[in-house]
Amino acid sequence: MIKEVHGGVTAPKGFRASGIHCGVKKEKKDLSLIVSDVPASGAAVLTTNKVQAAPVLVAKEQLRRSTTFRGIVVNSGNANACTGERGMNDAWAMAKAAAAALGADPHEVFVSSTGVIGQYLPIGKIIAGIPVAAGALSVDGGAAAAEAMMTTDTFRKECAVRFDCNGVPATIGGMAKGSGMIAPNMATMLAFVTTDAAVAPHLLQRALLRATERSFNRISVDGDTSTNDMVVVLANGMSGAPPVTDDAGVSYQTFEAALEYVLVALSKMIVTDGEGATKFVEINVTGAATEEVAVRAARAIANSNLVKTAIHGEDANWGRILAAVGYSGIDFDPSLVEIGFGNVPILRKNYTIEFSEEEAKRVLAQKEICITVDLHQGESQASFWTCDLSKAYVDINANYRT
Repeated sequence: MIKEVHGGVTAPKGFRASGIHCGVKKEKKDLSLIVSDVPASGAAVLTTNKVQAAPVLVAKEQLRRSTTFRGIVVNSGNANACTGERGMNDAWAMAKAAAAALGADPHEVFVSSTGVIGQYLPIGKIIAGIPVAAGALSVDGGAAAAEAMMTTDTFRKECAVRFDCNGVPATIGGMAKGSGMIAPNMATMLAFVTTDAAVAPHLLQRALLRATERSFNRISVDGDTSTNDMVVVLANGMSGAPPVTDDAGVSYQTFEAALEYVLVALSKMIVTDGEGATKFVEINVTGAATEEVAVRAARAIANSNLVKTAIHGEDANWGRILAAVGYSGIDFDPSLVEIGFGNVPILRKNYTIEFSEEEAKRVLAQKEICITVDLHQGESQASFWTCDLSKAYVDINANYRT
Protein backbone atom coordinates (compact mmCIF):
# COMPACT_ATOMS: atom_id res chain seq x y z
CA MET A 1 0.00 0.00 0.00
CA ILE A 2 1.30 3.45 -0.97
CA LYS A 3 0.41 6.25 1.43
CA GLU A 4 1.17 9.95 0.98
CA VAL A 5 3.05 11.53 3.88
CA HIS A 6 4.18 15.05 4.69
CA GLY A 7 7.41 16.36 3.27
CA GLY A 8 9.57 16.18 0.20
CA VAL A 9 13.21 15.14 -0.13
CA THR A 10 13.79 15.10 3.63
CA ALA A 11 10.85 12.81 4.40
CA PRO A 12 13.04 9.66 4.05
CA LYS A 13 15.43 8.88 6.90
CA GLY A 14 18.99 10.13 6.66
CA PHE A 15 18.43 13.07 4.30
CA ARG A 16 18.84 16.78 5.02
CA ALA A 17 18.40 19.80 2.78
CA SER A 18 18.62 23.57 2.66
CA GLY A 19 17.79 26.48 0.40
CA ILE A 20 19.43 29.90 0.64
CA HIS A 21 20.00 33.13 -1.27
CA CYS A 22 23.60 33.42 -2.51
CA GLY A 23 23.27 36.20 -5.07
CA VAL A 24 22.55 34.60 -8.45
CA LYS A 25 19.13 36.25 -8.18
CA LYS A 26 18.55 39.68 -6.73
CA GLU A 27 16.53 38.66 -3.69
CA LYS A 28 14.95 35.21 -3.90
CA LYS A 29 16.49 31.92 -2.74
CA ASP A 30 18.71 30.54 -5.48
CA LEU A 31 20.89 27.73 -4.06
CA SER A 32 19.69 24.29 -2.94
CA LEU A 33 21.61 21.50 -1.26
CA ILE A 34 20.38 17.94 -0.65
CA VAL A 35 22.55 15.57 1.38
CA SER A 36 22.47 11.94 2.44
CA ASP A 37 24.08 11.29 5.82
CA VAL A 38 25.57 8.07 4.45
CA PRO A 39 26.72 7.07 0.94
CA ALA A 40 23.73 6.35 -1.28
CA SER A 41 23.14 4.54 -4.54
CA GLY A 42 22.44 6.96 -7.36
CA ALA A 43 20.68 6.96 -10.70
CA ALA A 44 19.73 9.65 -13.20
CA VAL A 45 17.99 10.30 -16.49
CA LEU A 46 19.14 13.31 -18.47
CA THR A 47 17.95 15.43 -21.36
CA THR A 48 18.33 14.06 -24.88
CA ASN A 49 18.62 17.58 -26.29
CA LYS A 50 21.83 17.72 -28.37
CA VAL A 51 22.59 21.04 -26.67
CA GLN A 52 23.40 19.96 -23.13
CA ALA A 53 24.26 22.22 -20.22
CA ALA A 54 27.50 21.79 -18.31
CA PRO A 55 25.78 20.19 -15.28
CA VAL A 56 24.27 17.50 -17.54
CA LEU A 57 27.72 16.67 -18.93
CA VAL A 58 29.13 16.56 -15.40
CA ALA A 59 26.32 14.25 -14.29
CA LYS A 60 27.22 11.81 -17.07
CA GLU A 61 30.81 11.77 -15.84
CA GLN A 62 29.72 11.30 -12.23
CA LEU A 63 27.64 8.27 -13.17
CA ARG A 64 30.64 6.78 -15.01
CA ARG A 65 33.01 7.40 -12.12
CA SER A 66 31.01 6.59 -9.00
CA THR A 67 28.41 4.12 -7.71
CA THR A 68 27.69 5.99 -4.47
CA PHE A 69 26.72 9.61 -3.89
CA ARG A 70 26.38 12.02 -0.99
CA GLY A 71 24.57 15.04 -2.35
CA ILE A 72 23.10 17.32 -4.98
CA VAL A 73 23.79 21.05 -5.34
CA VAL A 74 21.46 23.17 -7.47
CA ASN A 75 21.45 26.82 -8.46
CA SER A 76 18.57 28.69 -10.07
CA GLY A 77 18.64 31.91 -12.07
CA ASN A 78 21.31 30.72 -14.52
CA ALA A 79 21.32 27.49 -16.58
CA ASN A 80 25.09 27.32 -17.15
CA ALA A 81 24.25 26.15 -20.68
CA CYS A 82 26.17 27.04 -23.86
CA THR A 83 29.02 28.37 -21.71
CA GLY A 84 31.89 26.24 -23.05
CA GLU A 85 34.99 25.37 -21.07
CA ARG A 86 34.34 28.04 -18.47
CA GLY A 87 30.90 26.59 -17.81
CA MET A 88 32.36 23.11 -17.33
CA ASN A 89 34.97 24.47 -14.92
CA ASP A 90 32.23 26.27 -12.98
CA ALA A 91 30.11 23.11 -12.73
CA TRP A 92 33.07 21.13 -11.42
CA ALA A 93 33.86 23.96 -9.00
CA MET A 94 30.34 23.61 -7.57
CA ALA A 95 30.83 19.86 -7.14
CA LYS A 96 34.20 20.32 -5.45
CA ALA A 97 32.93 23.04 -3.11
CA ALA A 98 29.94 20.94 -2.07
CA ALA A 99 32.13 17.88 -1.57
CA ALA A 100 34.53 19.87 0.62
CA ALA A 101 31.64 21.14 2.74
CA LEU A 102 30.30 17.60 3.17
CA GLY A 103 33.60 15.78 3.59
CA ALA A 104 32.90 13.78 0.45
CA ASP A 105 34.60 13.01 -2.86
CA PRO A 106 33.81 15.48 -5.68
CA HIS A 107 32.57 12.57 -7.79
CA GLU A 108 29.90 11.89 -5.16
CA VAL A 109 28.04 15.14 -5.83
CA PHE A 110 25.53 15.87 -8.59
CA VAL A 111 25.38 19.44 -9.90
CA SER A 112 22.36 21.06 -11.51
CA SER A 113 21.49 24.52 -12.79
CA THR A 114 18.37 26.20 -14.15
CA GLY A 115 17.61 29.61 -15.58
CA VAL A 116 18.78 31.71 -18.50
CA ILE A 117 20.86 30.01 -21.23
CA GLY A 118 24.15 31.46 -22.48
CA GLN A 119 25.29 33.43 -19.46
CA TYR A 120 28.21 32.63 -17.17
CA LEU A 121 27.52 31.72 -13.57
CA PRO A 122 28.50 34.22 -10.87
CA ILE A 123 30.58 31.34 -9.61
CA GLY A 124 32.22 33.29 -6.79
CA LYS A 125 28.86 33.94 -5.17
CA ILE A 126 27.84 30.29 -5.53
CA ILE A 127 31.10 28.94 -4.10
CA ALA A 128 30.77 31.33 -1.17
CA GLY A 129 27.18 30.26 -0.64
CA ILE A 130 27.74 26.51 -0.61
CA PRO A 131 29.30 26.37 2.92
CA VAL A 132 26.41 28.56 4.12
CA ALA A 133 23.93 26.12 2.59
CA ALA A 134 25.80 23.23 4.22
CA GLY A 135 25.56 24.97 7.57
CA ALA A 136 21.81 25.37 7.11
CA LEU A 137 21.15 21.69 6.34
CA SER A 138 18.14 20.37 8.24
CA VAL A 139 15.66 17.50 8.26
CA ASP A 140 13.06 20.24 7.83
CA GLY A 141 14.90 21.91 4.96
CA GLY A 142 13.18 20.20 2.05
CA ALA A 143 10.70 23.02 1.46
CA ALA A 144 13.46 25.64 1.37
CA ALA A 145 15.44 23.53 -1.09
CA ALA A 146 12.38 23.17 -3.33
CA GLU A 147 11.80 26.92 -3.21
CA ALA A 148 15.41 27.79 -4.02
CA MET A 149 15.38 26.01 -7.39
CA MET A 150 12.22 27.73 -8.68
CA THR A 151 12.41 30.06 -11.69
CA THR A 152 9.05 30.99 -13.22
CA ASP A 153 7.34 28.45 -10.95
CA THR A 154 4.54 29.90 -8.84
CA PHE A 155 4.62 27.23 -6.11
CA ARG A 156 6.90 24.56 -4.64
CA LYS A 157 6.49 21.05 -6.01
CA GLU A 158 6.99 18.33 -3.38
CA CYS A 159 5.63 14.84 -2.73
CA ALA A 160 6.45 11.97 -0.39
CA VAL A 161 5.01 8.48 0.11
CA ARG A 162 5.48 5.59 2.51
CA PHE A 163 5.31 1.98 1.37
CA ASP A 164 6.07 -1.53 2.57
CA CYS A 165 9.53 -2.74 1.52
CA ASN A 166 10.11 -6.37 2.46
CA GLY A 167 7.97 -5.94 5.58
CA VAL A 168 9.60 -2.68 6.71
CA PRO A 169 8.18 0.84 6.11
CA ALA A 170 10.26 2.85 3.63
CA THR A 171 9.81 6.34 2.23
CA ILE A 172 10.33 8.09 -1.08
CA GLY A 173 10.37 11.89 -1.26
CA GLY A 174 10.79 14.21 -4.19
CA MET A 175 10.86 17.80 -5.36
CA ALA A 176 10.67 19.25 -8.85
CA LYS A 177 10.78 22.56 -10.67
CA GLY A 178 9.32 23.40 -14.02
CA SER A 179 6.77 25.74 -15.51
CA GLY A 180 7.94 26.57 -19.02
CA MET A 181 10.23 24.88 -21.57
CA ILE A 182 8.48 21.65 -20.66
CA ALA A 183 8.44 18.68 -23.00
CA PRO A 184 10.92 16.37 -21.27
CA ASN A 185 12.48 13.81 -23.55
CA MET A 186 14.85 11.90 -21.35
CA ALA A 187 15.28 11.03 -20.68
CA THR A 188 14.22 23.89 -17.72
CA MET A 189 12.67 20.66 -15.80
CA LEU A 190 14.50 19.33 -12.78
CA ALA A 191 13.49 16.66 -10.28
CA PHE A 192 15.36 15.21 -7.33
CA VAL A 193 14.18 12.15 -5.43
CA THR A 194 15.39 10.53 -2.23
CA THR A 195 14.55 7.22 -0.60
CA ASP A 196 15.62 5.38 2.53
CA ALA A 197 15.10 2.04 0.79
CA ALA A 198 18.23 0.09 -0.12
CA VAL A 199 18.24 -0.46 -3.89
CA ALA A 200 21.12 -1.76 -6.00
CA PRO A 201 22.33 0.93 -8.47
CA HIS A 202 21.39 -1.02 -11.61
CA LEU A 203 17.88 -1.67 -10.27
CA LEU A 204 17.54 1.95 -9.20
CA GLN A 205 18.42 3.05 -12.73
CA ARG A 206 15.96 0.57 -14.24
CA ALA A 207 13.13 1.69 -11.99
CA LEU A 208 13.88 5.36 -12.63
CA LEU A 209 13.89 4.91 -16.40
CA ARG A 210 10.53 3.17 -16.38
CA ALA A 211 8.94 5.58 -13.89
CA THR A 212 10.26 8.60 -15.82
CA GLU A 213 8.85 7.26 -19.07
CA ARG A 214 5.41 7.08 -17.46
CA SER A 215 5.58 10.47 -15.74
CA PHE A 216 7.94 13.26 -16.83
CA ASN A 217 8.05 11.96 -20.39
CA ARG A 218 4.27 12.22 -20.57
CA ILE A 219 3.85 15.90 -19.83
CA SER A 220 4.03 18.94 -22.07
CA VAL A 221 3.55 22.63 -21.42
CA ASP A 222 4.96 24.11 -24.61
CA GLY A 223 6.68 21.32 -26.55
CA ASP A 224 10.23 22.53 -25.79
CA THR A 225 12.83 20.11 -24.42
CA SER A 226 15.29 21.91 -22.16
CA THR A 227 19.08 21.81 -22.29
CA ASN A 228 19.10 21.06 -18.55
CA ASP A 229 16.39 18.42 -17.96
CA MET A 230 17.51 16.11 -15.19
CA VAL A 231 15.97 13.58 -12.79
CA VAL A 232 18.19 12.18 -10.03
CA VAL A 233 17.34 9.64 -7.33
CA LEU A 234 19.44 8.74 -4.27
CA ALA A 235 18.79 5.61 -2.17
CA ASN A 236 20.60 5.39 1.17
CA GLY A 237 19.04 2.29 2.78
CA MET A 238 18.52 3.92 6.17
CA SER A 239 14.97 2.60 6.57
CA GLY A 240 16.51 -0.71 7.65
CA ALA A 241 14.47 -2.62 5.08
CA PRO A 242 16.17 -5.59 3.41
CA PRO A 243 17.87 -4.51 0.17
CA VAL A 244 16.00 -4.67 -3.13
CA THR A 245 18.24 -6.92 -5.22
CA ASP A 246 15.94 -8.69 -7.68
CA ASP A 247 13.72 -6.98 -10.24
CA ALA A 248 11.42 -10.01 -10.30
CA GLY A 249 10.55 -9.73 -6.61
CA VAL A 250 7.56 -8.09 -4.96
CA SER A 251 9.78 -5.55 -3.17
CA TYR A 252 11.13 -4.21 -6.47
CA GLN A 253 7.66 -3.99 -7.99
CA THR A 254 6.40 -2.14 -4.91
CA PHE A 255 9.37 0.22 -4.98
CA GLU A 256 8.87 0.96 -8.67
CA ALA A 257 5.16 1.62 -8.14
CA ALA A 258 5.91 4.02 -5.26
CA LEU A 259 8.57 5.80 -7.30
CA GLU A 260 6.19 6.17 -10.24
CA TYR A 261 3.52 7.54 -7.88
CA VAL A 262 5.85 10.31 -6.70
CA LEU A 263 7.05 11.18 -10.20
CA VAL A 264 3.52 11.29 -11.62
CA ALA A 265 2.41 13.56 -8.76
CA LEU A 266 5.33 15.93 -9.42
CA SER A 267 4.65 15.81 -13.17
CA LYS A 268 1.04 16.87 -12.69
CA MET A 269 2.17 19.75 -10.47
CA ILE A 270 4.46 20.98 -13.25
CA VAL A 271 1.62 20.93 -15.77
CA THR A 272 -0.73 22.66 -13.32
CA ASP A 273 1.91 25.37 -12.94
CA GLY A 274 2.53 25.70 -16.68
CA GLU A 275 3.43 29.24 -17.64
CA GLY A 276 0.21 31.16 -18.13
CA ALA A 277 -1.88 28.00 -17.75
CA THR A 278 -5.52 28.25 -16.70
CA LYS A 279 -6.52 24.62 -17.28
CA PHE A 280 -5.06 21.19 -16.47
CA VAL A 281 -5.69 18.68 -19.25
CA GLU A 282 -5.48 14.89 -19.10
CA ILE A 283 -5.42 13.10 -22.44
CA ASN A 284 -6.37 9.43 -22.40
CA VAL A 285 -5.77 7.46 -25.59
CA THR A 286 -7.37 4.03 -25.50
CA GLY A 287 -7.94 1.18 -27.95
CA ALA A 288 -4.38 1.35 -29.25
CA ALA A 289 -2.46 -1.54 -30.80
CA THR A 290 0.43 -0.97 -28.36
CA GLU A 291 1.27 1.35 -25.48
CA GLU A 292 3.87 3.04 -27.69
CA VAL A 293 1.18 3.84 -30.27
CA ALA A 294 -1.04 5.33 -27.56
CA VAL A 295 1.83 7.45 -26.23
CA ARG A 296 2.68 8.81 -29.68
CA ALA A 297 -0.91 9.79 -30.34
CA ALA A 298 -1.34 11.39 -26.91
CA ARG A 299 1.95 13.28 -27.20
CA ALA A 300 0.93 14.77 -30.56
CA ILE A 301 -2.34 16.03 -29.07
CA ALA A 302 -0.59 17.43 -25.97
CA ASN A 303 1.97 19.29 -28.07
CA SER A 304 -0.52 20.79 -30.50
CA ASN A 305 -0.70 24.55 -30.06
CA LEU A 306 -4.00 24.53 -31.95
CA VAL A 307 -5.51 22.03 -29.51
CA LYS A 308 -4.15 23.93 -26.52
CA THR A 309 -5.45 27.31 -27.70
CA ALA A 310 -8.86 25.79 -28.47
CA ILE A 311 -9.01 24.46 -24.91
CA HIS A 312 -8.08 27.88 -23.58
CA GLY A 313 -10.89 29.36 -25.64
CA GLU A 314 -13.26 26.61 -24.48
CA ASP A 315 -13.92 25.67 -28.10
CA ALA A 316 -14.94 22.04 -28.80
CA ASN A 317 -12.78 21.89 -31.91
CA TRP A 318 -12.40 18.11 -32.13
CA GLY A 319 -10.96 18.36 -35.66
CA ARG A 320 -7.70 19.69 -34.25
CA ILE A 321 -7.43 16.62 -32.00
CA LEU A 322 -8.04 14.17 -34.84
CA ALA A 323 -5.58 16.05 -37.05
CA ALA A 324 -2.89 15.77 -34.35
CA VAL A 325 -3.41 12.01 -34.15
CA GLY A 326 -3.14 11.95 -37.93
CA TYR A 327 0.33 13.51 -38.00
CA SER A 328 1.58 11.57 -34.98
CA GLY A 329 2.93 8.90 -37.31
CA ILE A 330 0.83 6.01 -36.02
CA ASP A 331 -1.08 3.60 -38.26
CA PHE A 332 -4.84 3.81 -37.64
CA ASP A 333 -8.22 4.11 -39.33
CA PRO A 334 -9.55 7.67 -38.78
CA SER A 335 -13.13 6.57 -39.38
CA LEU A 336 -13.02 4.36 -36.27
CA VAL A 337 -11.86 7.09 -33.88
CA GLU A 338 -14.14 8.34 -31.13
CA ILE A 339 -13.44 11.49 -29.10
CA GLY A 340 -14.98 12.72 -25.86
CA PHE A 341 -14.62 15.74 -23.58
CA GLY A 342 -15.23 14.61 -20.02
CA ASN A 343 -18.50 12.69 -20.01
CA VAL A 344 -19.66 14.28 -23.27
CA PRO A 345 -19.20 12.17 -26.44
CA ILE A 346 -18.08 14.48 -29.26
CA LEU A 347 -17.09 12.34 -32.24
CA ARG A 348 -18.47 8.85 -32.95
CA LYS A 349 -17.36 6.24 -35.48
CA ASN A 350 -17.70 7.07 -39.17
CA TYR A 351 -17.33 10.79 -38.35
CA THR A 352 -20.73 10.89 -36.68
CA ILE A 353 -21.11 14.16 -34.76
CA GLU A 354 -23.94 14.45 -32.28
CA PHE A 355 -23.24 16.66 -29.28
CA SER A 356 -24.53 19.72 -27.53
CA GLU A 357 -22.26 22.74 -27.87
CA GLU A 358 -23.59 23.89 -24.50
CA GLU A 359 -22.64 20.61 -22.80
CA ALA A 360 -19.19 20.65 -24.39
CA LYS A 361 -18.72 24.27 -23.30
CA ARG A 362 -19.67 23.32 -19.74
CA VAL A 363 -16.92 20.68 -19.64
CA LEU A 364 -14.31 22.93 -21.25
CA ALA A 365 -15.09 25.74 -18.80
CA GLN A 366 -13.77 23.60 -15.94
CA LYS A 367 -10.24 23.96 -14.53
CA GLU A 368 -9.52 20.25 -15.01
CA ILE A 369 -10.46 18.63 -18.31
CA CYS A 370 -10.21 15.06 -19.55
CA ILE A 371 -10.02 14.33 -23.28
CA THR A 372 -10.56 10.72 -24.36
CA VAL A 373 -9.56 9.35 -27.76
CA ASP A 374 -10.51 5.75 -28.57
CA LEU A 375 -8.65 4.42 -31.62
CA HIS A 376 -10.58 1.11 -31.68
CA GLN A 377 -7.59 -0.90 -32.85
CA GLY A 378 -6.39 -2.77 -29.77
CA GLU A 379 -6.32 -3.04 -25.97
CA SER A 380 -3.48 -0.69 -25.02
CA GLN A 381 -3.78 2.79 -23.56
CA ALA A 382 -1.70 5.70 -22.26
CA SER A 383 -2.25 9.00 -20.47
CA PHE A 384 -0.56 12.33 -21.11
CA TRP A 385 -0.85 15.57 -19.18
CA THR A 386 -0.75 19.09 -20.56
CA CYS A 387 -2.29 22.54 -20.12
CA ASP A 388 -3.89 25.22 -22.21
CA LEU A 389 -1.88 27.86 -24.04
CA SER A 390 -2.83 31.40 -23.08
CA LYS A 391 -1.79 34.95 -23.92
CA ALA A 392 -0.01 35.04 -20.57
CA TYR A 393 2.43 32.37 -21.82
CA VAL A 394 3.51 34.72 -24.60
CA ASP A 395 3.90 37.62 -22.17
CA ILE A 396 6.02 35.57 -19.75
CA ASN A 397 8.39 34.27 -22.42
CA ALA A 398 8.59 37.50 -24.40
CA ASN A 399 10.08 39.17 -21.33
CA TYR A 400 11.99 36.25 -19.74
CA ARG A 401 15.39 37.95 -19.70
CA THR A 402 14.16 41.43 -18.73
